Amino acid sequence: MEDKTLSIPNISCGHCVMTIKKELGSLKGVKEVEGDPKKKNIRVKWDDPATLGQIKEALKEINFPAS
Repeated sequence: MEDKTLSIPNISCGHCVMTIKKELGSLKGVKEVEGDPKKKNIRVKWDDPATLGQIKEALKEINFPAS
């Protein structure tokens, strides 16, 4: 399982985190998504077939691009 913390500058509240959790949680292979609006980051755990590239692309599509 891969585990990565990504900086998401656009996160401003818990609702933002919930939106990200819902979107990334729909990707096959994503196991866990946690977020912290104060630190402006998310932590994602995933297995195949999900990839870091797919996760970053999904974030970009919902206007929460990783920096």
